Amino acid sequence: MKILTHSGESVGAESIGKKGSWQRQMKLAVRDFAALRKMLDLPDNLTAGTAEASFALFAPLPFVRRIEPGNPRDPLLLQLLPSPLEDVSPTHFSADPLAESDATLGAGVLKKYAGRALFIVTGACAIHCRYCFRRHFPYQENSLIGKGWGDAIAAIKADDSIEEIIFSGGDPLTILDQPLRSLIDRIQEIPHVRRLRIHTRLPIMIPARVTDDLVAMLQNTNLEVVLVIHANHANEIDQAVAGAIIKLTTTGAMLLNQSVLLAGVNDNAVALIELSKRLLAIGVLPYYLHQLDQVTGTSHFEVPIARGVELIETMRAALPGFAVPRYVQEIPERLNKTVLA
Repeated sequence: MKILTHSGESVGAESIGKKGSWQRQMKLAVRDFAALRKMLDLPDNLTAGTAEASFALFAPLPFVRRIEPGNPRDPLLLQLLPSPLEDVSPTHFSADPLAESDATLGAGVLKKYAGRALFIVTGACAIHCRYCFRRHFPYQENSLIGKGWGDAIAAIKADDSIEEIIFSGGDPLTILDQPLRSLIDRIQEIPHVRRLRIHTRLPIMIPARVTDDLVAMLQNTNLEVVLVIHANHANEIDQAVAGAIIKLTTTGAMLLNQSVLLAGVNDNAVALIELSKRLLAIGVLPYYLHQLDQVTGTSHFEVPIARGVELIETMRAALPGFAVPRYVQEIPERLNKTVLA
């Protein structure tokens, strides 16, 4: 079977996600609802409403391969499929529920917590998660890509309370190795910065992103490195992903996973327990299970907090303590995440 991508290129289904550079796989990502529906043999009556226009579909083929054809309720599909439910939001859902606009230290730099600063390295991602808490974020004003790092570096140098830099976005690993290395080099020259944390879904979405150059870069920095990946369901971790993550463990970085509790995706104990087991098998510690941020367009993913607490209790009865993530919620203006269970 041949699949026609958004670029008009015909790709063999058997080769999707197995060949080609990660940049090529970004270019081949599915960006059309009808094409995705046809590719996965989904019902013709499945519609996107206005969601696709307001927040574009972007689905990398290596991830699409892991979705069960013909199943509109597949937990991986639900994370990327535009839905008419996005057109309906309660009034308490908003474009900036975490008040990040009030935490700006400078263009592309947020300071929300003591001792840490967050770099909006880029607005680009390897997937458009439908529950994204930054789906309405003004990236054109805040992304550091294309603007140089000077002002952001200066802001960090001027605040010697900052010990940790967090690369976020978008996804910071969507930028090429050379500019990423350049940015890390500049960060590690700041005397009071000791730690670099990178939040990324790239190793999950497109495992080919874990290049030898990336591994060497992380091995050779004098910063303490923490890599936080983002998997919500065990089905996201196939053999290729496992290989990429295991490769990252050779860097000496601490590897953590954060998930979001999502209705229809992982709001059951079996799914969460299996995810923790799968993560531990590849050297990743389950870190956070986030309560959904109340972003306009995402309310259909919300799970009641009482249900989340119940799920954590079930996980504790089935797993060793280190395998149970902390169930947390981010509340604006609090100096740390609130632990719910």
